[in-house]
Amino acid sequence: MFNIALDGPGGAGKSTVAKAVALELGFIYVDTGALYRAIGLYSLRKTIDTRDIPGVIKLLDEINVDFTHVDGEQRVMLNGEDVSTEIRLPEVSMAASNVSAIPEVRAFLLDLQRKIASEKDCLMDGRDIGTVILPNAQLKIFLTASAEVRAKRRYDELTEKGQKVDYDEILKDLNERDYQDAHRETAPLKQADDAILVDTSDMTFNEVKATIIKLYEERK
Repeated sequence: MFNIALDGPGGAGKSTVAKAVALELGFIYVDTGALYRAIGLYSLRKTIDTRDIPGVIKLLDEINVDFTHVDGEQRVMLNGEDVSTEIRLPEVSMAASNVSAIPEVRAFLLDLQRKIASEKDCLMDGRDIGTVILPNAQLKIFLTASAEVRAKRRYDELTEKGQKVDYDEILKDLNERDYQDAHRETAPLKQADDAILVDTSDMTFNEVKATIIKLYEERK
């Protein structure tokens, strides 16, 4: 299987470009957030309080989460059931936040992510994919941009959605997040030694997408 690890700081546009590249290549795009949501949903269905750590841990052996494509669209499967819509419900968001704080859940999903990568061509994005989750990925990319550019992109995105936001506040939050991600104890954000740096500060979305596909073509 061919694995692409796409890491980088917040606001670099990883998930947007990852989905587009995966779709074009016919790869599975592994949305790690969706995995936590699926575990949260299963816990709710079993009427387990998602803050009940032992209760959630007991459920893990019953859970199988996977991704598949239906009519060109990626769907999240929980024990064979398509839950792509249900995992986006507000109550599931809170459940996902709770279960994601449980170390055993994180370990369970680490194994699951590696299992998916061993069985299918996949593109996985995050902050520690190339360094921790998929250290043997055939292609590792560290996608970044200047903090100012990332803040402007985030500002434009939120403004388009009708939200009233402040650019300076967004830039401040991004810088703080960058520092936290780079200095956290567990799996800090850093470029893998064998990752290719792609600075998108002066690139369009299509240029970034084409760059990643070209890097893949050179290695497949």
